[in-house]
Amino acid sequence: MLRIHFTDADLARTRVASAPDPLWEICASLHRLQSRQGRWAHADWHRTARTRVEAIRFGRTLRTLLIPLLPRAAYFPDFLTPPEGTEGLEAGLEAVLSTPPSRVLRELKILARTSGAPAWAPRLAEPDARRELVRAMRIYHETVVSPYADHIKARIEAERHARARSVADLGAQGLLHGLGSSLRWERPVLHAAYPRDRALHLNNRGLLLVPSYFCWGNPVSLADPTLRPVLFYPLHHEPRPAELPDDFGAGASLGALLGRTRAGVLRAVALGATTAELARAVGVSAPSASQHATALRDAGLIVSHRYARSVLHTLTPLGAALLRANGGRTPLTRPFRLDSRRWHGCTAG
Repeated sequence: MLRIHFTDADLARTRVASAPDPLWEICASLHRLQSRQGRWAHADWHRTARTRVEAIRFGRTLRTLLIPLLPRAAYFPDFLTPPEGTEGLEAGLEAVLSTPPSRVLRELKILARTSGAPAWAPRLAEPDARRELVRAMRIYHETVVSPYADHIKARIEAERHARARSVADLGAQGLLHGLGSSLRWERPVLHAAYPRDRALHLNNRGLLLVPSYFCWGNPVSLADPTLRPVLFYPLHHEPRPAELPDDFGAGASLGALLGRTRAGVLRAVALGATTAELARAVGVSAPSASQHATALRDAGLIVSHRYARSVLHTLTPLGAALLRANGGRTPLTRPFRLDSRRWHGCTAG
């Protein structure tokens, strides 16, 4: 059990990440490849990821470079998930590159003690070896994470809408209510399912909550208590609706596709709305708004969750894609082979 201790100042400084953290999602998606747990929630991604990895001949690098550094275990190095990741992939990778060598070696020694580190791992203290690692992380992200960016972003935005509602109703500590079955708030402590017993005192630093699409089961926190406190936690998953065809919505307005009122309901849901708010937004009765919401939910365009005494509606990735009506897909990364042979049998310089 992980017990995170809050002061009033910590509650005031706790926030939810404004966007998916690409480095954390790299780590969590690698864990999904190493386990069958949660496979049902990521089945489509899992099939596509393996196909894409083989298409660019990246499998050897994945197995011999990335997975050994990010095992599905109680520990992996903190320097691989720097706080700069919240600013985007390139900012996060640049932070990995600029990590002091002494910290890299220190954390790799912890990995060696707890999970086992490959013999070549100490070479990551050298700039050239770390550039090769960062290159592999970038290719992996572009290949198997980035194609799902719209889906991931929509899920994170829905979670942020739900958290905002909690704060509006319950105050600052409302942010910590209803985070999932693996998290329980009993003021002043947030209890989290964890592989080992640990206490984390925030000491007025606050906490960054990072909801994750690929995280499954237990939330994850940085091992080093002196680093900025972060809690990376899993989202609730539902079966994924069918993908939009490439040309779905092209050349047609939402009104023509859904009807004027129902299109207005879908637009109103974009920022998260209760049934009563939908009714006011489109000028219909609450029962009528509920019927429109049901039709959109049955079509896989919105998802509805009971929230206090109301029902909160948010967009699914399918609904978000329809609103954007961009009709495009992320292209497959061009073929590339990273020379992972250089990592075999390496020892510290």
